[in-house]
Formats: sequence, structure tokens, C-alpha cells
Amino acid sequence: MMRPRDLREALRGELTDEELRKIRAFDIVGDIAVVKLPDELLSKKEAIGRALMRVHRNVRTVLLQTSPVGGEFRTRGLEVVAGEPRTETVHKESGCTFKVDLARVYFSPRLAHERLRVASLVGEGEVVTNLFAGVGCYSIVVAKHSRARRVYSIDKNPVAFRYMCENIRVNKVGDRVVPLLGDASEVVESIAGEADRVLMPLPELARDFFGIALRALKRGGGVVHFYDYGAKPDPFGPSFEFVRRAAGERGYDVELLNKRVVRSYAPNCYHIVLDLSVTAA
Repeated sequence: MMRPRDLREALRGELTDEELRKIRAFDIVGDIAVVKLPDELLSKKEAIGRALMRVHRNVRTVLLQTSPVGGEFRTRGLEVVAGEPRTETVHKESGCTFKVDLARVYFSPRLAHERLRVASLVGEGEVVTNLFAGVGCYSIVVAKHSRARRVYSIDKNPVAFRYMCENIRVNKVGDRVVPLLGDASEVVESIAGEADRVLMPLPELARDFFGIALRALKRGGGVVHFYDYGAKPDPFGPSFEFVRRAAGERGYDVELLNKRVVRSYAPNCYHIVLDLSVTAA
């Protein structure tokens, strides 16, 4: 039997055209596909899962996302609807290998370009501090694709930290990536004043931790990659006004080096990043 060309062809006869249009975009992480479905399609979840596996032969498990990303560790509810009953997989990206458990840690394959972009900006000999490292994706991509001298990789989720340590070992970057378990607001105190560059890849917490990012920088300043949410008509302005004011209150000046939309988050709402040059006033 020939493999269907796409999901529409695979589900022909099982779903109507109107139902097919309601299937939202899905992610493939390693050999696992994660799909979101509206309530009216939940009765067809197994058929949709089987169809995904027919279209994407590398997929061994299909998970239905049953709750939004949330909670202290930014996890989500997942239900196996087709294939092998597991949530752990190995994902490859930019020449790196990441082992993840999608039910217990946060991971998005949609950030691959952004991770590589940041790595391309890191200069030789830099010290980089990653405040929200998860399983180590940004930290390891930076180590693999730059000449950074050291990357401090912080996360407070003990499960994510365990995977981070394994991923550091598998990718052979243990000579430069230093895994640190704990809340960034506390961990940074032991490495304050060392960083040339600080990554803040968790927009939900970026505003609360901006002062911590400044504390991590060297005394003269450095670069901060500040991730936030922005909405039309001005997705960047409110975020820059926040960092300008917050930095000024702490004796720093901020220059905007670059701004970009990382991805669409919701209608008229975007996941954005500001690349900031921070200097002591």
C-alpha cells in the first residue's frame, strides 16, 4: 500500500473536509508527534494518530496535548493516541542530540532556528549564562556552534537537569557547559559578574528575572537576549520600554541591537526577542 502524501489524503473517508481544516499544526520531536485537537475532533483522535504515523514513517508515537503548557516547570498534559506508549524520545537538531521526556520537561522544536541564531552571535572566549536551560538545548547548541569559553546552564526542574547532564555528556561539551540545578535567582549569586552574554529563553519569567540577568553580567555590562510576548500593533515597544526602565533603575543603559518575532503565539500575539547591549551608566 502506497504511503499517503499528506494528512488530508490519509484521512480521506474518515474525516470531512471541514473536520480536516480544524486539525491544528503538530510538532514532531524525535520519533514522537504531538498534536492539538479541538473538542469536536476528540472522538477521531485515534484515527488522526494512525494517519500521522502513515504519513510520517519515522513517527513511532502520537501524543494528544490535553492541557496547555503551565505550572512551575512549564509542562503539559499528554495522552498517547497511537503507537508506542511512551513520552521519551531523542531529538536531533543542528548537529546536536537531545534526549527529552515531553511529559516532564518543556521542549519545543520550533525554536531550533532561534537557538542556532543566538549561537552564531557568541564571540570567541565569551562566558554565557543561560538562566532557563531546560534539557540544555540553547546551552549545547551554543557550545557546539561557537567558541564560547564557558556556558553556565541553569534550571530548577530536577528532571530537566538530569536530562541536561546526559545531553551534555552525549554531545561531548562537558568541558565548557556547566550544569547548575536551582532557581536562577539563587544560583546566579555564585556566578554573578562573570557573563559576557545572558540568555533568557522563557518569556513567561523574563520580566521577573531581568534584574537577575543584569546581576549575572560582568561589571561593565554585556549582551542580554530578552524573550517576551508582544501584541499588535507594536509587539516590541512595550518590552523595550520595560527593559530600558528596569535597567536604568539599576544603573545601566540599554541599546537595542536587534528585534525579531520568534514565532506566532496566539492571534495577534507573538513570542519575541530583543537582543540588548547593556552598559554601566
